[in-house]
Amino acid sequence: MLTIRLKDGKDKAARRHHPWVFYGAIDSISEDGKGFAEVLSTDDSFIAYGWYDAKSHIPLHLLSWNRNDKADESLIRKLTRESIARRKAFFSLPDTTAFRLIHGDADNLPGVAADAYGKEIRIIVSSRFADDNLHIIAEEMNSCLHPSIIEAVTDKQFSSLEGISERIRHFRDGKEAKEEGTRENARFIESGIWYEAAPGKGQKSGFYCDQRDNRNAIERYAEGKTVLDLFSYTGGFTLHALRGGALSVDSVDSSESALRHLLFQIHLNEDKGTIPQGSRERVTITDTNAFEHIRGVEDGKYDMMILDPPKLAKTKGNLENAMKAYKDLNRIAMMKIKKGGIIATFSCSGALTREDFRKVLEWAAADAHKDVEILRTLSQGEDHPVRLAFPESEYLKGYILRVL
Repeated sequence: MLTIRLKDGKDKAARRHHPWVFYGAIDSISEDGKGFAEVLSTDDSFIAYGWYDAKSHIPLHLLSWNRNDKADESLIRKLTRESIARRKAFFSLPDTTAFRLIHGDADNLPGVAADAYGKEIRIIVSSRFADDNLHIIAEEMNSCLHPSIIEAVTDKQFSSLEGISERIRHFRDGKEAKEEGTRENARFIESGIWYEAAPGKGQKSGFYCDQRDNRNAIERYAEGKTVLDLFSYTGGFTLHALRGGALSVDSVDSSESALRHLLFQIHLNEDKGTIPQGSRERVTITDTNAFEHIRGVEDGKYDMMILDPPKLAKTKGNLENAMKAYKDLNRIAMMKIKKGGIIATFSCSGALTREDFRKVLEWAAADAHKDVEILRTLSQGEDHPVRLAFPESEYLKGYILRVL
């Protein structure tokens, strides 16, 4: 095991249980190599156990601040079991079979985002730690849950940053296995609505469990509304708007395949009786750039808009341009929506704080010359926990606004 000492005055965040340590805070490393490390202060007092890898863009991830833990494979197994146990309440929900099992650093497993989709588990790998230890995590998850299959996909956004290859790995009975033939889509329910996610495809793990509570929140505002669902992807918000009684929904996304899947899921839920019959006739799809599309929207056409763009600030270096884009998108929506209309607006950029997002919305309202009120403040679901010591774990921010 490596021994790493942190510089005086640079160990405060680590002592407060922030999991990221960069080179500027490291005073010395006992030897070359990678793997488990005991992290100490310069006076040799214990701080934490971590995982060191010089090739990672975050060279030292802290995993445990409990000195009684063992810094070996058993720690990874323990963290995996504890993360699953914290989701115990989700396993007995009568109307939801999709939820997050491991939420990366927030569960002390950096670069591991694992979701349950019915009997399947899908993992997004975004760190060298996750890539190196995936077999241990998969084996422990199998021992706890006995899924039909575990599928792990490398996050394209992090593969070059971390220097890990883009690949799809499969585990059956906890052991890595070659996937042969074609596998059926995973079918699951969330809040009583049915979905399917194709294996090895789609954004992230194929579905956004983090918006579950927010989809339910917008549903209660949809009755009798003409709705614009921008960046609709495969239609989670569209389906909830339909179940909530929307008169019509225009779903806009740049992915034609996602929009085709949206229509399939409308038919699926009509057949299941979870949304009103005739819902398909109330939906139009448009395959285009949503940022451009909203500029051409007729003034006053919509009395509800849902704005759920992809991550615009991938790093703090992108933050200024991202804030301009968020401001422009929301300003135009505020100008175009019918008087008294509802806007549900979101940011999934971890680099953008909630305070900055609210500031952006204030600027947008001022430039649009609109008086806007906040009806609800929204965040990620409780299966995507936010650690107080790790504010970066709060990446999803949202508001339901009324434009007066």
